Formats: sequence, C-alpha cells, structure tokens
Amino acid sequence: MPCEKQPRFLILYGSQKGQAQSIAEGIADEAAEHGLVAEISCLSRHEEYRLERESAPVVFIVSTTGDGEPPDTTLKFVKTIRAKTLPSDFLKNLHYTLLALGDTNYANFCNCGKTIDKRLQELGANHFYATGHADDGTGLEVVLDPWIEGVWDAIKAALSKMSSSSHPPLKETLSDMTKENPAPTSPPHVELNRLSLADNKTPDSIKAPFDSDSKLTLGGLPSTEVTGLSSESDVAAAKSAQEAQTDQVREECVVAEPSLTYSLPPLSQSSLNVPALPPPYLEVTLLLEDKAEKFNSSLHTETFYEVPVTNAVQMTRGDSVKKALLLELDISAHPTMTYMPGDSFDVLCPNRASEVDAVLLRLGLQDQKHQRVQLAVRRDTQKRGAQTPPHVPDNCTVQYLLTWCLEIRSVPKKAFLRALVDCAGDSGQKRRLQELCSKQGSADYNRFIRDSSLCLPELLTEFSSCTPPLSLLIEHLPKLQPRPYSAASSTLRHPGRLRFIFTVVELPACPGRPEGRRGLCSGWLADLVAPVLVCPGTDESSCGQAQLPQIHVRMRPSGTFHAPTDPTAPLIMVGPGTGLAPFLGFLQQREIERRDSPEVAFGETWLFFGCRHKDGDYLFREELEGFVSSGTLTHLKLYVQHNLRLHSQRVSRLLLRHDARLYVCGDARNMAKDVNDTLMEMVRAELQLDQLGAMKTLAALREEKRYLQDIWG
Repeated sequence: MPCEKQPRFLILYGSQKGQAQSIAEGIADEAAEHGLVAEISCLSRHEEYRLERESAPVVFIVSTTGDGEPPDTTLKFVKTIRAKTLPSDFLKNLHYTLLALGDTNYANFCNCGKTIDKRLQELGANHFYATGHADDGTGLEVVLDPWIEGVWDAIKAALSKMSSSSHPPLKETLSDMTKENPAPTSPPHVELNRLSLADNKTPDSIKAPFDSDSKLTLGGLPSTEVTGLSSESDVAAAKSAQEAQTDQVREECVVAEPSLTYSLPPLSQSSLNVPALPPPYLEVTLLLEDKAEKFNSSLHTETFYEVPVTNAVQMTRGDSVKKALLLELDISAHPTMTYMPGDSFDVLCPNRASEVDAVLLRLGLQDQKHQRVQLAVRRDTQKRGAQTPPHVPDNCTVQYLLTWCLEIRSVPKKAFLRALVDCAGDSGQKRRLQELCSKQGSADYNRFIRDSSLCLPELLTEFSSCTPPLSLLIEHLPKLQPRPYSAASSTLRHPGRLRFIFTVVELPACPGRPEGRRGLCSGWLADLVAPVLVCPGTDESSCGQAQLPQIHVRMRPSGTFHAPTDPTAPLIMVGPGTGLAPFLGFLQQREIERRDSPEVAFGETWLFFGCRHKDGDYLFREELEGFVSSGTLTHLKLYVQHNLRLHSQRVSRLLLRHDARLYVCGDARNMAKDVNDTLMEMVRAELQLDQLGAMKTLAALREEKRYLQDIWG
C-alpha cells in the first residue's frame, strides 16, 4: 500500500539579524509533529516561490529594521508587491497568515509586517489566521508562543477549506511550485481576532500538546514533572533529579531570592513544558594546518574598507557620567566611499579576546584553536532545509570563527538553552536550564537572561558543568553583526574624512554577571585608540608617535535622514548626547551653503540638545556656539523636553503650518518616546485635537517624511 503523502504549507521569512529566520525554522522543524510538511524559503529567493500560483497555505515571518524599514532580504519582495501595475485580484488565490516582529521602543512598530499585510490584502489575498505582532521590547514570546500554538489548527483548517472541491495540496518540490496550478475555490470568510499585548491569552495560559507518554515524574517531589523530553540524557536527568531537587530544597533554606542558577517554589516544584530539542544538523571536523586549504581572511571583509583612525579625542571630562569619544577616519584612499550628512556606516569589530579564550577553555579547544574548521550538513539530520551557515568561511580557524563570525555576546534564545540542557553534567543545572527555557520559567528567563543581556560566556561561567560542542554554537549563535554609527561630519567641511562620536557603553553587574562589562564595539574602539587618545586638558603632541590604528568600515546610505533639499524649509533637530552626531554634518554643510549662496533666504534652524552637566558633557560646545554666531543655527536650546514645551507654540507652527522638517536622533527606549509624547502634547494644544487626532497628525508627518528618526536601542 503506498504511503500517504502529508499535506504541505509554505513558510516565507524576511530576517535582518536571524530572528525571523530562527522562528521560521522552528516552525518548519515542528511541522512533522502535526502531520504536515513545511517548505521554507527566504523572501529574497524569489525564484523558489510564486504566490499568485501557490496552492497551499503560506506563513510569513518578517522583522522590521531601522526606522520601520524592511530587512535587506525583504526589500525586493516589498518592491515587487508594491508595483502599481498589479491588478487588485492578483493574489486572490493566496491564503496566508503573518507574524510580524518589532519593538515598541521604536516608533514604526512592526512596520514591515504591517506594510506587507496591507498590500497582500489590497491584492486580494485571504487571511486564514490572525496576524501576530510580537514585541521584542516586552518579550517576543508573549505573542509568539500562543500564536504558534494556534497556527497548527489554523493551517489544517485552511487546507481542509482549500481542498473542499479538490485534493489537498501535497508535498512537491519548490521547482514544481512554479508550474501552473488550478485556482482553488475561495474559502469562506474567516473572522480574525488580532493578537496583541492587550489580549488575555498569554503563553502560560495555553497548554502545549505534549505526548502524555513523555511525562516523567521526578522522585521525592510528586508534583514535579517535565514534559516534552526527547533524548536519553533528558530521561537520565529526570531519573537522577531527586538528588538535585534535595540539594535545591537545601539551597532554598538559605536563598531568599531566586537567581540565575537557582529557583524557588512554585517554579522549582512545578511541572515544566519545555520546547522540543532542536534537531542538530552540523558536522564539524577540525583539520591540521598541513591538511587544510589556506584560509583567506580578506574574503570575510571584502565589502569593507580598511581605514586609519587619524584622530581620537575624549569629548567628556573625567567627572562625566558617560565617556564620549570622537574619532576621525581617513577615507581619502577610497574615492568610492562617499557619504552625506545623515548617513551612517558599519564598523566591523571582533569579539573580546578574553571572552573567546573563556569559550575555548570551556569547550576544551584551547589547544586546537589554530586548527581549521570544516563544516558539513549531517546526513542523519531531521532539520528541513539544513545548510552550512554562509557567515562561516571555509577553512577558517577555530579562533577566527569565535572572534569574527559568531555573536557570542548575543542573548541565548530558549531553543539554545534547551539544547544546552543535554550538555550539562550536573542534574541540578540541567533542571535549572529546563526551567529557564520552559513556559513556566518565562519570568525567570526574562529577568535573569533577556533583561540582563546575559551572553554565552557569562552563562557558561554560571553553569559550570555545561560543555557544549562547537557544532552547537555554530547552529545557535547568530552572525556577528557590524555596529552602525552616524556620520558626524560633512565632506564639504572635512574632505576625505569621516567623523563619528559614540558613548562607551557600560553594562552594570547583575545576577550572572559579577562585574560590569563594556559594550562590544564601543569598548573595543576605546581600547584600540587608547594610545593615541587626546583627553581634555592635553594636546595631540602628548600622544607621541603611536602607530595609527586601522578599522574596517562600510557606508550605509540613508534613504531619508538627510537635510531638506529646499534650503528655505525650517529645520528642527532633536539630539541629546551623541544623538547630536548627524546634526553636526547638517550644520557644517548648511554653513558652507549659506556662504556660497548669500542670496538664498535659508529657513530657521533649531537644535534641541541635551546634556547633564555643561562643564562635563556639553559636546562640541565651541562649534555649536560658532554656528549660532555665524547665523547658521538660529536657536540653540539645552534640555530637550523642557525647551520643547517652552517653545511649543513656535515649533508647532513651524512644523504644522510652515512645512518644517523634524529630525530626532538618539536613544529609542527613553528619549525618543519622551520626545514623541511631548510632540503629541504640542500638536493637541496647537490644533485643539484629542489624543487620537494628534497621533494621526504625527503619523501623517512621518508618512510625508517630515518627522524622521535615527534611533537605537
């Protein structure tokens, strides 16, 4: 009797840093448990799917980057579906659902997902399940977990409705998807209830469908169960858990608060729903130097330019809360490396050497760190569409891999914690890792890992019995991303030079991090320029003849965050601290344009700049006061919110009645929100609107590109 083919559905993802891809792959891996076959593809691989001919349900997982922009992998898809030549029924046969990832700390929350969703509807596509908007600002799992929980029944229902007059779509190759398929009959209307943070459903309120046979009772604590265990080591851990639980109870007698490594009742005595073990898919072979092909590290940086740091100045004084540095790069040797004020650029930085050494030591690879890494997909893997990660170059050394390729500072996801369970030798630590990756342990995961930005080296320090293989790190750690910085200069003032300013980020000590640590790139840059750094009260000659450090950079031209092309348009800039950076370029350029075009009536320029102490962190004070003296800067105001309210009427009228442009640059989590709230108050007062009316007015300004943000988390 022939085997019955399983019904299929398609997953399409658009990801910038790997988050959406990871979620999409997790759904694909889980499909078989629900009797389904998932085809998965990145939206950038447009040759692998044809939505207008797709005969199976489609699940979109898309993130948002920058100021509400699509990920790089999604740009072409968004452009394609936005084509005005497409008829309104172009996607009438498409049945889809969409999960949008975003962060409410940024203004255009889930904008890419919302844009795609809206356009698909305009082209006649049909929802078969509620759109989810997951918020990284509060924890993606709040929406993500229940959304995934419910999507399986929705897919099956959609398949049933779509096959009501024909056979259900069966598994086929991606190439088959491009063949002409008969259009299915339209399914009945599906009423949608959108998932949001306001919904009553939370991950803990939805019971995961685990096999009752996999439920293991831990001896000594009859109420304690762990469900969803799938490996022999899980079973062994459960059988030996009585000793660990006893130790835990003893510990609880002296520990009044839970910590990263210890929990308290009720969690320590609760049944746990842990995720399924992610299927391993990589095989790692280490080769000696004479047996490996030569590795060319320049290929890994081929899109970057290596440029010297010609000047490094500390802008803040010693008593300042934060340390801000100005660096100047010489880009004159690269004529194609051009930029405009408002553009940003990427800096390629390595992982910290001490943290790489700590990982090498834990993995037992310190003596093999110079051996070459050769990757292959395991023949026995259960992971669908498994492939070797493109960000790991062929034949790179173990040390190079951990230094330049993997983001070892990334916050471990729950799937990674689940995989680490099997790598812990201590049964108590196994149990705690299970708790942290479980639904019941979500609060502890957020408190001790996510909110603290805990990373792999810190986690391994606390879980001393955990020794993962190198393959597990490559499978679960994302690509080491370059860090973006805003240009703080204009080539009209500084030809052949690129300036930028940054604060050296300090992460405080916390449970799991006994000592504070500096931001990865800002700390590396500070160490790199230390020998040539000019501090307040010193001159450049005191730095001696130290060799100029080199860094790798590439430009990231901004699509919108540029000064208005109309010089008569008023310009309002809000940039506390190092958020001042792009506006220095704006003002340098405008000063030269005013000098070269004295007949032009330039519009007003306002700068709202925030600093805590005028004598400590008033950045570029002399240059800003010089802009005021020359007439380039009409109004310079310190203390952002206070002065926005103080000059509310004038600023509101410039913005609402005189076609002004408003630019905000700086911290997303606090400043940008506060500024937006203040603007809301100003608009309400000026136009006599209610809250909703003011929100719509600001949204319209964003749509017209007259309210722009360059913000970071």
